[in-house]
Amino acid sequence: MRQVVLSHGEDGYWIAECTSLPGCISQGRTRDAALANIKEAIEGYIEALKEDELPVPEERFETIVVAV
Repeated sequence: MRQVVLSHGEDGYWIAECTSLPGCISQGRTRDAALANIKEAIEGYIEALKEDELPVPEERFETIVVAV
């Protein structure tokens, strides 16, 4: 399980970032596409780490919504 941050980019695309895996970012024309793409990116990222015998970072982020 990984937390993903979604944001709507200036170009209209959705941006998805897995903050516990540095540099693991993807996008999609729709929210669902961005989520599907980041899932694939996360799987590939972790697979590459394992192939290189590098440690897989633990999930360490917590997100909250703050009312302003």
